Formats: sequence, C-alpha cells, structure tokens
Amino acid sequence: MDLAVECYDLTRRFPRDEVYGLVSQIRRSAASVAANIAEGHGRDATGHYVQHLKIGQGSLKELETHLILSSRVGIVSPDQVDGLLKSSDEIGRMLRSLIRSLQDGRNERAE
Repeated sequence: MDLAVECYDLTRRFPRDEVYGLVSQIRRSAASVAANIAEGHGRDATGHYVQHLKIGQGSLKELETHLILSSRVGIVSPDQVDGLLKSSDEIGRMLRSLIRSLQDGRNERAE
C-alpha cells in the first residue's frame, strides 16, 4: 500500500497530457500489486493465494517498467524514481520468498 501511495504522490507532478498515459498506468499497476496480494490472501486455498501473489509480481514488474520509462522520457528525474524502484525490488523479494514458503509448505503436506 505504501508503494501505491508513493506512486500516486509522484504522478501528481506529471504533465497533464500524461493523465491517460503513464499516470494511469503507474497508478493502476501500483494499486494492482496490493489488491492482488489482498485478494489472494482472502481465498481459501493456498494455490489461489500463490497464483494471486504471482499476478502481483507481474504488476510489480509492470510498475517498474512504467517508472523507468517515465524517467527515460524525461518526465521525472532518475532520482525521483530510484526510491520507488528500491521499494519495488524489496517487495519483489518478499513476494518471491512468500511464494516459495507457501509452495514448500504445500509440498510438505502432500508428501
């Protein structure tokens, strides 16, 4: 959620002509990360949770791409997206770890 809030804050400074472009894409993908984690957690089955975590990972990579693009086209400075990319990387590592943990637990129960 914090990453999504920070992305909303960043995109408030984007040019008006990007409202339906990168602003929308960044906000949508940032919100999707948190939403997919929450939706998966609300499911009854571990497999569904893992699937939603993987979808959240995809949204995270999409977000990273949009942030890098916004920097490369000169909408924001690299410094402005650096902290967000670091947060995204940390969240990605946490998601991978959680997925492995859930999958290992599921495999242990199956044996």
